Amino acid sequence: MGAAVTRTPTAGPPADLLLRGGTLVDGTGAAARPADLAVTGGLVTVLPPGTAVAAAETVDATGRVVTPGFVDVHTHSDALAAPFCGGAHTDGDALEELRLAPLLQGVTTEISGNCGISLFPALPGRLSELAGHLRVSFGLGPVRPAEEFTDFAAGQRPDLRRTHLASLVGHGTLRAGVMGFEDRPPRPHELALMCELLDRALGQGAAGLSTGLIYPPGVYADTEEIVALAKVAARHRKPYVTHLRDEMSQVEKALEEALEIAVRSGAALQVSHHKTAGRHAWGATLRTLPRLEQARADGVDVLCDVYPYTAGSTVLHAMLPPWTSEGGPAALLERLRGQEVRDRIRYDIENGVEGWENTVGNGGWDLISVAAAPARRPAEGRRIADLAAERGADPVDYVCDLLLDARGEVTIISHSMREDDVRRVLASPLSMIGSDGVPKPGRPHPRWAGSFARVLGHYGRAQGLLPLELAVHKMTGLPAARFRLAGRGVVRDGAVADLVVLDPDTVLDGATFEQPLLPPVGVDTVVVAGRVAVRDGRPTGVRAGEVVRVR
Repeated sequence: MGAAVTRTPTAGPPADLLLRGGTLVDGTGAAARPADLAVTGGLVTVLPPGTAVAAAETVDATGRVVTPGFVDVHTHSDALAAPFCGGAHTDGDALEELRLAPLLQGVTTEISGNCGISLFPALPGRLSELAGHLRVSFGLGPVRPAEEFTDFAAGQRPDLRRTHLASLVGHGTLRAGVMGFEDRPPRPHELALMCELLDRALGQGAAGLSTGLIYPPGVYADTEEIVALAKVAARHRKPYVTHLRDEMSQVEKALEEALEIAVRSGAALQVSHHKTAGRHAWGATLRTLPRLEQARADGVDVLCDVYPYTAGSTVLHAMLPPWTSEGGPAALLERLRGQEVRDRIRYDIENGVEGWENTVGNGGWDLISVAAAPARRPAEGRRIADLAAERGADPVDYVCDLLLDARGEVTIISHSMREDDVRRVLASPLSMIGSDGVPKPGRPHPRWAGSFARVLGHYGRAQGLLPLELAVHKMTGLPAARFRLAGRGVVRDGAVADLVVLDPDTVLDGATFEQPLLPPVGVDTVVVAGRVAVRDGRPTGVRAGEVVRVR
């Protein structure tokens, strides 16, 4: 049974909502304590337990823990509430199930625009090219870029927005919008224009700068280019958020590049979904985490985020050498038709390419499964090696044909990490929680629906890796401070009333790789902007999310 709800007469009540009888874990990391919470006009007042307060609605949280709403610092949900995110391969029910997944586990704020991919900014002359790039990245139909952050914010439909949304500025979007998908350094005027567009977006409320240095066109950028852009973020006191150039065999070298960018630019550094993946990097967290701690001791403002799984997820075309994507998605697909190109891909996977992560070479096609492939739904949830074998095909040929059939819109799940590495990053004092959710219909990674409940239930309660107060801090106060989300992340007087009521004895993720959108158990009530959006573990229909501008 969930938290009991009663209603009192609404004539002139001093509070809209009262949460009484619960144990408050306030997001700061401080010890849990009994407290009641009154919500008026979307803001919180913390009260001594048992304070007499009349309210239009009361939630009895006896035996439950009350926390701030969780902040998912790493999502790819940019287009889920955009009016153009549908398409021939999607339907309203599937998209609504994806929108609800984070909310049902207590997430009230998402940070999108990660890994260098955001829906803005766009120059009119590059709209078509950018649209193709975003369609392949998001896989939600005819996704179109916004010209500025203000257009992005205006395009988020309030009738679809279940959670709040902040967004980073994607370097890949900046680069593609200014110079396309060319593998070369930017000319001075091109770099100046990228800096100008970034400066404008950050001034309008974007939350920081992101890079995805394994993805075209970000993979074509050198360190100097990123330093110049990170200096713009530093002027706005907003972080540089990076998917490292390599998270596998060269992860330590890639981490040094990120630290160099932070030192030279003066920007705070956020290492996205920190991992050491692939057999050549297993165990490397024994070195990367102490290196981050030393850098922080030396004055570098560096933190990281992590999701609680040993498998990652990304786009299928990222499994191919970077040269295949030069010129953009249309050029990629045309290129994949040629037998000589396929032979070269096979050679590069087997032998490697300088500066390329090479996920398949570090693992194998047997560790990669199809997550979403609208053109081949029966392939979803199955391993590439098995699918190729059934057709009597070489895996590279199968992958090229699959990408051609799907016009590039294929995401995958890669089983590439080791449990001890994941545990070390989760336990690190520098880490916070992010799902890295890629919410596309099909068989998405269960992290989109399960990350936060999994940390609390599996790693916190069952394994004792994190005490409850610390786990909640990693999901609330720490990320809110990192991304300057004013009034969020900590329950205190005057805070935004984004709240979660959960049962600490039962909370647990339900999502699996076979059923990736199953909701968690033990999350009773979720309040978004002072309105009850989840009651007894079920959505109420409230859509109170808004676009958050970071100033």
